[in-house]
Amino acid sequence: MRALGIILAGGKNEHLKELTHNRALAAMPIAGNYRAIDFSLSNMTNSNIKKVAVVTQYNSRSLVEHLRSSKWWDFGRKNKGLYILTPYISHDNCFWYRGTADAIYQNISFLKDSDEPYVIIAQGDDISKIDYNEVLEYHINTEADITIVCKKLENQELSRFGHVEVDDENRIVDFEEKPLDPSDNLISTGIYVIERAMLIELIEAAEKEDRYDFVADIIVRYRKRKKIMAYIHTGYWKSIAELDSYYQANMDFLDRELRQYFFKTYPYIMSKAEDEAPAKFNKGTKVSNSLCSPGCIVNGTVENSVLFRKTFIGKNTVIKNSIILHSASIGKDAYIENCIVDSKSVIPDGSHFVGNSAEHMVIVNK
Repeated sequence: MRALGIILAGGKNEHLKELTHNRALAAMPIAGNYRAIDFSLSNMTNSNIKKVAVVTQYNSRSLVEHLRSSKWWDFGRKNKGLYILTPYISHDNCFWYRGTADAIYQNISFLKDSDEPYVIIAQGDDISKIDYNEVLEYHINTEADITIVCKKLENQELSRFGHVEVDDENRIVDFEEKPLDPSDNLISTGIYVIERAMLIELIEAAEKEDRYDFVADIIVRYRKRKKIMAYIHTGYWKSIAELDSYYQANMDFLDRELRQYFFKTYPYIMSKAEDEAPAKFNKGTKVSNSLCSPGCIVNGTVENSVLFRKTFIGKNTVIKNSIILHSASIGKDAYIENCIVDSKSVIPDGSHFVGNSAEHMVIVNK
């Protein structure tokens, strides 16, 4: 592969409420056994990208712990491999990352010391399965300066995303970041392909003018001057940066075909292996249309829910349409519906929590 990878995973997120108070958004648990960043990392290694940098800042400890052994994504190699780029104080700099463009600028030596001609920039909170070889080939064949992976969304909050307008050849003629009243449903996924030399040039020019945001100060600013093409992704894609989308992403994995596509169809989405015993279902347990991860012990009723590793469900407890994160313990005779229970929470016997489909309740009780 003639490209290196950069995964942006450092932004602060308040939309997931207490769930991101102590963990990075890219480290959010997904589908029972995975983290959000596993999808971008797997896409990189499955596309034969040998050198990948993860740029992290806010609540980086949880993410760094997950990435401490790069072998799970096949980056454990003598040459190239996985790099964790965090902000640091130096003779020339005393700032935290002030934006996505500034995060790349503060690590510009990573780009200058590399020899790959192209760079693929991805996000750490996107759930997708994309072959970056196809995107790069499209980028080269169309002679683009920048290629943006785009997606047509249905039935989602369109104002959360950057919207693109394209001509008949899929060249982007306009880009509007998070419009209040979008005129179309074609959005940017935040995945970009660009020549390494051009990226260095644009990032350094932005920094000289105290411009720090990659979208506003490079994509939007140069949309008329550079040839920016849209690569239309037709497969599954979801950003988990909002509470409802995080909930729905997990619920989507109750679909057997989607699980088969991501985890049983080559190339696979990979994650750090955890050695846990199989889930245990004691006498009287009733489970329907749910994911129960290794290490779970279930004594009650579970319907349309996702149970992450090492969760405990007490006797006569009912769990409906909910997500129970790892190592949570729920006592007996409890009722939980339309909720997200944070990891390591302890829910007392007889508790009753009911959210609604429009606003799911987040439960944190350490």
